[in-house]
Amino acid sequence: MTTGVVLSTPRLTLRPARWDDLDAMHAVLSDPRATRWWSTPPHQTLDQTRAWLGSMIDSPPELADDFVVEFEGRVVGKAGFFRLPEIGFILHPDAQGRGLGLEAAQAVIAHVFATRDLDRLTAEADPDNTASIALLTRLGFRETGRAERTLLVGDVWVDSVWLVLDRTDFSAACNP
Repeated sequence: MTTGVVLSTPRLTLRPARWDDLDAMHAVLSDPRATRWWSTPPHQTLDQTRAWLGSMIDSPPELADDFVVEFEGRVVGKAGFFRLPEIGFILHPDAQGRGLGLEAAQAVIAHVFATRDLDRLTAEADPDNTASIALLTRLGFRETGRAERTLLVGDVWVDSVWLVLDRTDFSAACNP
C-alpha cells in the first residue's frame, strides 16, 4: 500500500487506492481494450476487481508504491509499483492518447527515486505493445532482453520484452 502520499501533476492526481475506487477500476479492468496488454484477461466480475483492488490496498509499503490515477476528478487507471522495482500502468481507453500515461509514469518514477534507495527500475511489456514500449523508452528505459511464451494470459501465451531504467538515465530523459 502506498503510505498516504498523494502526487500531483499538471493534469493528474495520483493517490492510494481506496475501496470506493472499485467501480472505476472495474470499468478499466473489465474493458478488453484496456487489458489487451495486461497480465490478466478482462475482469468478468466485480469480485475479480475487488480481489485485485484489495491486493493493491493491502500491499506492504516496503514492497509496493502504487497509485490510482485521477483525471478531471475521476479514477481512470493505476500507475506505480505493485512489486518494486517493476513499474506497471493501465488507463481506461477513454483516457489514452493524451499523454496521461507518460505524465503518471514520470510522477511515480520521480517519487520512487526520491524516496527509495533504488538505482534502477524494471519493466516488462509484450513486444507488440509499441505504445507502452515507446512511453518507457521516452522515460529512459532501455531494452535488456526478449523471450517468447513467457506469460500465460487466460489461455494464450504471450511474449515479453524486458527493460531497465537507471536513476541517471531517468534524470537525463526528463531534463534533456
